[in-house]
Amino acid sequence: MKYRYLLVVGLLAGCASHPPVPVSERTITSNEPAIGAKPAAPVPTGGEFYTVKKGDTLYSIALEHGHDYKDIAAWNNLDNPNRIRVGQQLRVSPPPGEEPVAVAKPVLSSGPLEAKPAGAAGANTDAFKREPKGGTVAYSDEALARMRESAQPQKPPEKAEERPAAQAAEQKPAAAEPKPAPAGDEAVDWSWPSTGKTVAGFSESGPGANKGIDIAGKTGDPVLAAAAGKVVYVGSGLRGYGNLVIVRHNGSYLSAYAHNSKILVKETQTVAKGQKIAEIGNSDAEQAGLHFEIRRLGKPVDPLNFLPAR
Repeated sequence: MKYRYLLVVGLLAGCASHPPVPVSERTITSNEPAIGAKPAAPVPTGGEFYTVKKGDTLYSIALEHGHDYKDIAAWNNLDNPNRIRVGQQLRVSPPPGEEPVAVAKPVLSSGPLEAKPAGAAGANTDAFKREPKGGTVAYSDEALARMRESAQPQKPPEKAEERPAAQAAEQKPAAAEPKPAPAGDEAVDWSWPSTGKTVAGFSESGPGANKGIDIAGKTGDPVLAAAAGKVVYVGSGLRGYGNLVIVRHNGSYLSAYAHNSKILVKETQTVAKGQKIAEIGNSDAEQAGLHFEIRRLGKPVDPLNFLPAR
């Protein structure tokens, strides 16, 4: 019994001398995503973006923003231009890398004083004295004369001449220079796309809004390019326009020709002013005629302000 008691006491003493190891939470970090987790969608940065709405097509979005639909497809890595979804964000302007970048020039000081690096050597001035403040000099008549001369009060510096009141008057600020036109905004030599009579004019808003003009004609009448340019769209993917041709003339202007019965040009083809590009029809329209639009930077403008009077 005595030995058993001593054994139990020894065991308890051993446990007391080695306290239990504290438990701490450890988090395993890893740069790899968890299994089954989807990577976060990239947040678009830079440039202009458009959120797709119901009824939109890539062609209508391109027309509204004044770009070739192929460019928008390329900017957004779209393999199929017919596959876009409601709520999707599309870049509708060139990425930052494709735009001209302004180079900042260093501003040089034009003032009379320039900063010098610390410790630079130079002549003594009133502000900076480099000679010893005190010291002993051997006595001589010349030394005594120099000391007396230095002890005399110095003349105050002469004041600068005051400027006449007329010169001190405030100068008028220079007139602001006119802002330069956007790149590619050169004037376009326009001509009428058809010989028919204008039956409906341009209207920007309201129930009868018309983004261009309607020109009467008969099926098969020629449709002419209103100016020289490059064909950027041919097709019927735009609701309300039927068989449509879009021609880009420069970096700012394009023209659209709708409701054709026959199209005679292809995309990327260069056309001359007055060249026959289609024939009048009534595709997606109640009667035969040509719907003609001019757009500047994607915004519809009144064609009658650009076409020559007749």
